[in-house]
Amino acid sequence: MAEHGGGGGCCPPMDLFRSEPMHLIQVIIPIESARLTVSYLGDIGLIQFKDLNVEKSPFQRTYAGQIKRCAELARKLRFFKDQMSKADIIPSGKPNTKAVLNLDDIEVNLGDLEAELTEMNANSEKLQRGYNELVEYKLVLQKAGEIFNVAQSSATAQHGESSSHHGEESLESPLLKDQVDQGKQVKLGFLTGLVPKEKAMAFERILFRATRGNVFLRQASVEEAVTDPNSGQKVQKSVFVVFFSGERAKNKILKICEAFGANRYPFPEDLSKQAQMIKEVSGRLSELKSTIDTGLSHRTNLLETIAKEYEQWNELVRKEKSIYHTLNMLSIDVTKKCLVAEGWSPIFATQQIQEALQQAAIDAKSQVGSIFQVLHTKEPPPTYFRTNKFTESFQTIVDAYGVARYQEANPGVYTVVTFPFLFAVMFGDWGHGICILLAALFLIFKEKKYSTQKLGDIMEMTFGGRYVIFLMALFSIYTGLIYNEFFSVPFELFSPSAYACRDDACSEATTIGLIKVGDTYPFGVDPVWHGSRSELPFLNSLKMKMSILLGVAQMNLGIVLSFFNALYFNNSVNVWFQFIPQMIFLNGLFGYLSVLIILKWITGSKADLYHVMIYMFLSPTDDLAENELFPNQKTVQLVLLLLSLIAVPWMLLPKPFILKAQHNRTHQGQSYEPLPGAEESLVERGRDSHGHDHEEFEFSEVFVHQLIHTIEFVLGAVSNTASYLRLWALSLAHSELSTVFYEKVLLLAFGYDNIIIRIVGILVFIFATVGVLLVMETLSAFLHALRLHWVEFQNKFYEGDGYKFAPFAFALLVYDDE
Repeated sequence: MAEHGGGGGCCPPMDLFRSEPMHLIQVIIPIESARLTVSYLGDIGLIQFKDLNVEKSPFQRTYAGQIKRCAELARKLRFFKDQMSKADIIPSGKPNTKAVLNLDDIEVNLGDLEAELTEMNANSEKLQRGYNELVEYKLVLQKAGEIFNVAQSSATAQHGESSSHHGEESLESPLLKDQVDQGKQVKLGFLTGLVPKEKAMAFERILFRATRGNVFLRQASVEEAVTDPNSGQKVQKSVFVVFFSGERAKNKILKICEAFGANRYPFPEDLSKQAQMIKEVSGRLSELKSTIDTGLSHRTNLLETIAKEYEQWNELVRKEKSIYHTLNMLSIDVTKKCLVAEGWSPIFATQQIQEALQQAAIDAKSQVGSIFQVLHTKEPPPTYFRTNKFTESFQTIVDAYGVARYQEANPGVYTVVTFPFLFAVMFGDWGHGICILLAALFLIFKEKKYSTQKLGDIMEMTFGGRYVIFLMALFSIYTGLIYNEFFSVPFELFSPSAYACRDDACSEATTIGLIKVGDTYPFGVDPVWHGSRSELPFLNSLKMKMSILLGVAQMNLGIVLSFFNALYFNNSVNVWFQFIPQMIFLNGLFGYLSVLIILKWITGSKADLYHVMIYMFLSPTDDLAENELFPNQKTVQLVLLLLSLIAVPWMLLPKPFILKAQHNRTHQGQSYEPLPGAEESLVERGRDSHGHDHEEFEFSEVFVHQLIHTIEFVLGAVSNTASYLRLWALSLAHSELSTVFYEKVLLLAFGYDNIIIRIVGILVFIFATVGVLLVMETLSAFLHALRLHWVEFQNKFYEGDGYKFAPFAFALLVYDDE
């Protein structure tokens, strides 16, 4: 196992404080039990297999054929899912049978079902196309028949009229009059069909131009949209009848109909046959309709049968595919009788893995069992934290910055408390906190339902952080009680105010005239401060100093964690030349400032802390006069300033020289022979891993790195402390926004004796509170708390250059899309 030093005895064991101890294992598996062995290991889900066939392409690997076979089965299942989706059939969540399925049986079954379903779809499509054509044909017969009937009745009515009316023919008159010379009479042909209504005008113009006006066109609109036989889409259409003379004109018309997507249908010249044809078409339509309905019912039954087994088939195919993907990562022995697997696993899982190997050998009826052994390597193991649904979201916040290096101190342990607390410092209002708490409780109570559903991106992110939001809400209620703000309104919750008016003339909006008449308010800010002239100066001073205290405390926690890291990894250089000078520098300046703040609060002194800190650097020997908070303060300041100045070269200079001396001492007189009996692969792995013992020591690089680290810490001590003032700034912004919405919206609306204005005021107040304070301000405070953890806290100790433990586990397949 890759142990970096000793012990872990410096601190109590915690599941999240250090990642799980890992070791690199090797398993030699007989080829006849390989599939079953990998399947059992997938059920355990505690081995991260290494790819031992990196040099081979996917098509050159041993089980490429089986993966191709599984991919084909997955394609058929996707086809079934698509068909079920179109038929509004939802796959059953529970498998229909508990029988053990065989991939060969499923392959045969899916093949038969796909062929049957494909044939049904083809027949249904063919029948539906014929049905749609008959519907259109019936419409043509009806509409064209109406056109001919109108023309015939018009001709009968005009038969006896005089020739004086010939020049005033209406469009309804027949094309050939009795006066036409019989020798010159021309036989006209006609075509009928349907054309999309949106193309009807263009269709008419093109016909006129192509035939130079030698056609006669009549159109009749169809009231309802009809299903086009070619596209299957609902389209508004018009029935047309076009009369022409000659084959040449007919050919032009046919080409134009084809170009415009017009469907042509035959129409009997004998008007007496029209009624008979309509009757025949109606009969065929009813027959086709019953045939189509029967086919759809049979198809629905088939899809419902598939739906009952779909989840079970899908799960099995995905498992088989993942098993063969894993088998392709294993190297095959030269004898082709066994497979060699290597991978990382937690030490606590060793017994489970060995039991699974034994069980697989028994169930596969293998004569030889699998061989399990631990390999020793200098390669860094993956990082694995055992989290639950509560701690997982906090660990995700840390991992978003960077995955912890193997067994370094994990900030996730402290983030569970510090993250929601710093959020609440910026968001403190117990009314708003209750609103967020209700939303978080709703998500927690609905977690069984939502965890099995596909949610949108924002909803999924919110649901995943439900326990973070829950703690943020609880801490917001706590800090809101301290600030004494309920939607910006103060309440005397714990006792009456300690102040009262001196006389009746005392103004409500000022502290002038107030005298202390009772005990100090027991918890939080006295409600009398709110609305007074001194509210902003008092709260600004309180929150600014509180922000500095919280910031210095959290940065000190980060430096202390770097000390535990150094102890755990037996790195005494970091203890003496990183931890100690950093503690001296930070606390010699800002730790001292924190002590002065507390002393000022305790003593009630009027000392100017700005003046004290500025002149501690500019004129350290000057007398403090009225700014002195305790005896010998000037001497203490001189000592702290001197220690802080010494801490800078203490961090910078010794460490590079000590590392160089250690490197020279380690390699002096060493021969680079591998140990007897060491495997070649392990020797190579050792050379290719960290490489600290095999690379040349570049003193200049180490010195420059240490210089950058020192400058970063010195400047960061100032900038990071100032960065914590965002706690004060956002808390002030939240409080003032809340006050504005309450006073300038709600109270202003209730100042009018009008119910409509009051209702509008209430609605505006609710939407402004939810939109700005409960959504935008929550997001703003969340992001600022995130920055304080990632930058100000974690950069004191957290390397974050590890990689996550990604085991082969069937349980994780549920969350992967095909």
